[in-house]
Amino acid sequence: MNQNNPPKRITSTIMNALKGGVVPRIGLEYITVGRDQEISALLRDVEIIGEGGAAFRFIVGKYGSGKSFLLQTIRNYATERGFVVVDADLSPERRFVGTRGQGLATFKELMKNMSTKTKPDGGALPLILERWISGIKSLVLTEEGIDPQDASFEPQVKKRIQTVVNSLEGMVNGFEFARAILLYYEAYTTGDDGLKSAVLRWFRGEYPTKTEAKRDLGINFIVTDDTWYDFLKIFSAFMIHAGYRGMLVIIDELVNIFKIPQSVTRQSNYEKILTMYNDVLQGKASHIGFLLGGTPQCMEDKYRGVFSYEALRSRLAEGRFSNDNMKDMLSPIIRLQMLTPEEMYVLIEKLARMHGQLFGYTPTITHEEKIRFLETEYNRVGAQSHITPREIIRDFIELLNILMQNPDKGMEDILGSEIFAPLQPEEGAELFTEFEL
Repeated sequence: MNQNNPPKRITSTIMNALKGGVVPRIGLEYITVGRDQEISALLRDVEIIGEGGAAFRFIVGKYGSGKSFLLQTIRNYATERGFVVVDADLSPERRFVGTRGQGLATFKELMKNMSTKTKPDGGALPLILERWISGIKSLVLTEEGIDPQDASFEPQVKKRIQTVVNSLEGMVNGFEFARAILLYYEAYTTGDDGLKSAVLRWFRGEYPTKTEAKRDLGINFIVTDDTWYDFLKIFSAFMIHAGYRGMLVIIDELVNIFKIPQSVTRQSNYEKILTMYNDVLQGKASHIGFLLGGTPQCMEDKYRGVFSYEALRSRLAEGRFSNDNMKDMLSPIIRLQMLTPEEMYVLIEKLARMHGQLFGYTPTITHEEKIRFLETEYNRVGAQSHITPREIIRDFIELLNILMQNPDKGMEDILGSEIFAPLQPEEGAELFTEFEL
């Protein structure tokens, strides 16, 4: 965990995102607490991908449990260590397959959000391609000692590019992908921005028909619902040639597949997941990893969830020996437990310090007051099973805002009011009444 104070720009982004109930895309290292086992397991997957393997995991947790936070943490880790990361949230318009191009829409979103260390906010594809071409030119200059002004320089560059292209042609749809790579190099060399733009459109799956792609590029092929997954595998292979360690694909909000009313459409989406899962485990994919985020219900519901597809259920179901105290972190599903009260204390302590840094004051909230706040949160009716880190964080930031704007008020003035007074627990429910660091 990073103990240094983040820049104000990052602090502001973190505070605004958490208050709005969403996960910030930057600065997560400043507020990460707990999840040591889960993070270690996923970082091991990332290293396996970098060594030429593949990985596939489901990250399962209730709404607000920190599932998206964990996914973004791994995303940031991967880009920092030389991986290309693409991520997307599923929605009614974005699925794995669909009758109205929803699978292709997911691919487009992944391409739009393609990120690297030097381009962490997405849109990294042009940078990757130009960095690759520039890198090949540097190799020709340093390894073969050919001056860029020499007549033999460009043929040598093209020869090396052709070697990469030839290695891709053997993959499914690799010939068309290789053709597009050559076209981009041609546009790069001649300064043809129109051709560059057309090739990028094709890579991103934005050509609606083969006719238009044939007219602009001479390629009688476009990315579709049926082929987008194959394209991800080609991209992962190309990224190795471009100097990256591999590709990580993060797809969140799997619950949107669970919500599809038509059983045939749901099953088609689960079948696509099964194809991807089998490819990874059977060694048909390399230098690529998949992280899929969803809720327990969208995984385990036997009528509409992932487990309603028997082929997936039989592969993903846990064995007899895992339990809440001893979990197998090498299994395909990582189930997130709620953060402990001790971990939540560390988190709100970080947030209080950052809030003071952002607004230029010294927080006066004491250790006892932080405990009092957590007791109030955990003593709600049903908190044992329903309270989430998202709610606690949002309440705490709101509390800090109110205290800052009303300096004549203290923590007890707010928590002691009728609005915040803990309700009586349900009969038999155990209250959170003691807290020791």
